[in-house]
Amino acid sequence: MAEFDLLTIGDLCVDLIIDLGETLPRFGQVEQWVPDYFLEMGGSTAICACQAAKLGLRVAILGRVGDDPYGRLVLQRLQESGVDTRFVGVDAALKTGLGVALCKPDGDRAILTYGGSLNAVYPADVTDEFLDSGRHLHYGSYYLQTNLLPAVPAILSRARARGLTVSLDTNWDPTQTWDGDLAAALAQVDLFFPNEQEALAISRQATVEAALTALLARTPIVAIKRGAAGALVGQGTQRWTVPVDPVAAIVDTVGAGDSFDAGFLAAWLAERSQFSIPAFREKPGEAWGETTCGKLPKAPKNSTRSAPSKAP
Repeated sequence: MAEFDLLTIGDLCVDLIIDLGETLPRFGQVEQWVPDYFLEMGGSTAICACQAAKLGLRVAILGRVGDDPYGRLVLQRLQESGVDTRFVGVDAALKTGLGVALCKPDGDRAILTYGGSLNAVYPADVTDEFLDSGRHLHYGSYYLQTNLLPAVPAILSRARARGLTVSLDTNWDPTQTWDGDLAAALAQVDLFFPNEQEALAISRQATVEAALTALLARTPIVAIKRGAAGALVGQGTQRWTVPVDPVAAIVDTVGAGDSFDAGFLAAWLAERSQFSIPAFREKPGEAWGETTCGKLPKAPKNSTRSAPSKAP
């Protein structure tokens, strides 16, 4: 049996999340007040890894951080969540990656990103030893992990050849070309988790329903994340609209999609042979996890966590 249920390749960074309130940034050396900010571990796959571990999966992550306070914060968050960090390297020549999220009250946000350790993983780092330690590979930040981008289809193909199932969350493409041999990567994927804007851009369709149909021609299961509208999920010719539990007020949506990925994967990996989306949709908040600005959700009651390992 594989040592880990879930492997992922880390876009390791921290997020500086700024609550703008009603303030909009103005140039010209204009100084303005903002209501609040949070400094927290960021990275799509890192957040997904933490949430999956808190849901009871045995999780390991591959990546690099800088030998700096931000890198130590990333390792602390991963380890206290139960993620095994033996495949994370600490590189004194790197700065840990940084994302600055400017968040509006309606949940919309603008993000400025410094790469550093976020895109410091290379194809040679994805060893057979790493792949052989798990039964599922989740890949994210497709366009931000630039040093891996040309090799992603081959990496996913290797994973499948070694018996792993594969999921993908592309996240946003800063160039907005949505290329990078994505079609070849999707051909190796069992589950695809785009948000609505990403699904429309990738599929070149005008509606989310048409996007789902187009994407299902490439991938067996597609779950399109739609914010307050929940999710639109498809498998073969079947379609489901999955609601989310209402909340009194939006704090922030950073990490919500990554938490969704973790919850979906936890349910799918636990019951692959009997997995039922109609049954899964009855408890969406419990299954998918919830997130707030600058904080990682706590583990649900009765969940188990694998013992964390120290990074080298």
